[in-house]
Order: sequence, then structure tokens, then C-alpha cells
Amino acid sequence: MNIYDVTIIGGGPAGLYSAFYSGLRDLKTKIIEVQPKLGGKINIFSEKMLWDIGGQPPIMAGDFVENLIQQAMTFDPTVCLNSKVHVIRKENELFVIETTNGECHYSKTIIIATGGGIFNPIKLEIEGAEKYEMKNLHYTIKGLERFSGHNVLISGGGNGAIDWAVELLHVAKKVTVIYRKEELSAHEAQIKKLRASGVDILLNAEITSLLASEDKSRIETAVIRQNGHPLSIHVDDIVVSHGYNREVSLQFAPGIEPEKKDDYCLLSIGQCKTTVPGIFAAGDIVSYNDKVGLILGTFQDAVLAVNSAKLYMEPGANQYGMVSSHNEKFKERNEQILERRFA
Repeated sequence: MNIYDVTIIGGGPAGLYSAFYSGLRDLKTKIIEVQPKLGGKINIFSEKMLWDIGGQPPIMAGDFVENLIQQAMTFDPTVCLNSKVHVIRKENELFVIETTNGECHYSKTIIIATGGGIFNPIKLEIEGAEKYEMKNLHYTIKGLERFSGHNVLISGGGNGAIDWAVELLHVAKKVTVIYRKEELSAHEAQIKKLRASGVDILLNAEITSLLASEDKSRIETAVIRQNGHPLSIHVDDIVVSHGYNREVSLQFAPGIEPEKKDDYCLLSIGQCKTTVPGIFAAGDIVSYNDKVGLILGTFQDAVLAVNSAKLYMEPGANQYGMVSSHNEKFKERNEQILERRFA
């Protein structure tokens, strides 16, 4: 039985920073992540620019995630990918985390950092659409360069769809947006930017069928119905952004289920403690008054959760970790960085 001090469920920003700070506080740490890679929901929007991270100039989300991962690995936590937590129970003083692949993980404390849950894109409900998912039908954009010089049709009117449309303005040959409702629902500033660009925006419109190329290898034409009238649009690519279904499968054994808010978020009783001693939460999954729903707020949650876990195991420990500028853990690393800088 390999027992960890802290097991973090979720490998997004909250989980990654929790892993870093947990190592900083000398805690044996493990991350369990359901996806095949770390990064969480940010991986869905890896090409988007982030402007609101303190002290960080504008950075591509994918690059930001890589920085977070590098930082999280500073103290060599154990990482388990493709591991979906099924149920959490308790045996004596240890939490037992069972995954759907039959593994059991043992931990003194748990930090839940599952964000909004496991997100799966809402698929296009058209016969045969799945054949083109690995070709030119996309539910997310992992690289803008593949759309260079293409005619791109974007289906959706929310933030995701309109953000992608704006990102593609200077990459694609032509961008067309269709939305089934009468008004776009994205942020007003992005909608204004899109309209000012002259992009075709078709409201009260939806895709009804897909026509393949002669060799059947890709979609060549999307048939649209707008206000009851059919319209054919030549496409090189289709991006479908209809939102995501959230899968919530994490369960707790009787007697250790934390109190929830709105039937999903875990309620914090202060310092990112849940109502179950030894279980803490960070990021979008935790709820408390004056919650900051931004990545910068996630980092504070992570610090609070780790400090609470430390004090739960060691009541006599310092309430906070030593700041990095005076922390002996970084002395040798700092010297190496300075040597490289001034070499």
C-alpha cells in the first residue's frame, strides 16, 4: 500500500498549482486525471490568448498550460492519467480512491479540483457526421494554422463559437457563422468585432445535411436551413461549437459526502475546507462567498486547500508555506538559474 499525503483529483490549473504548492510544503503528492494529458478544460481552447493572469503578458492558453505543468512537476508528484475516479470511501484514517479501471489509491487527504466536471462536446446530430470528425469536422480547434486559406463554417452563437470566429479572421480565407437563434449570445465586444469584419452571420439557421467530396474523404458542402429556406455553402472545414455535456460521476461513500451548493459545487466552510474533514477543494468545483471565477482565483484556492491539508495532518505546522524568495527549497535551483543568466 503506497500512501500519499495529498491526492489531487483533477489535472487542470487548480490541480496543477495544488501539486506545486503541496510539494513546496513537503507533502507526498499524487494527481489523478481522467484525460490522457494534464491541463484540464484549457486544452479545449489552447489557441486562445489569455490576458488576465497577474504578471503574465498575453500568452497562448496552450503555452500557459505547458508552463503550469512544468511548474507542477517541480517536486516530482506522481501523475496518473486516463484514470477516472469512481468512488471515494474511507478506511480507518485513510481515504481510498477507487477508479473505474479497478485501481485503489490511498491518501491521508484529498483535494478535489475537478472544475466543472468531465466535458464532452455536444455533437452534430446529422446522419454520418461522425465519419468526418477526424477529417474536416471539428468540435474544438487545436491549431489555427490548419485553417489557413480555408472556407470555414462555424455553427454556434455562444462565446466559444464567436471567439473562434474572431481568432480565424486573419487565418481563414472566409469565415461564415450560423446560429439557430435570432441573436448571438456571446460577449458583446466580440460580436461587435465580428460584425465589423464583414463576416457572414446567418441567424435562425442550422445545418441539415452534409455533402461529401467525390472521393468521400471529407465534407465539401453544408446544407443549411435558414428561416425555412435551404442554402448550400461550400466548406473546407466546419467547426461545431454547441456547448458541452457535463459528466458528473464522482461518488462518495455514505457518511463522507461533502455538502454541495446547487447540487454540484462543493461548499467551503473556510480555507477551502469541505464539510468532510480531510477533503478539500480548489478551483471551479469549490463555492464560497466572494468567489473569484478566474484562473488567478484558482491559484489562491490551491494555496488555501494545500495549507488546510497540511494543518489537518500536522496541526502544529506553520499556517502558510515559506515564500519562495526565502525558501531553502529553491536555493540550489536559483543558483543554477543565475549561473545560466549571467554565463
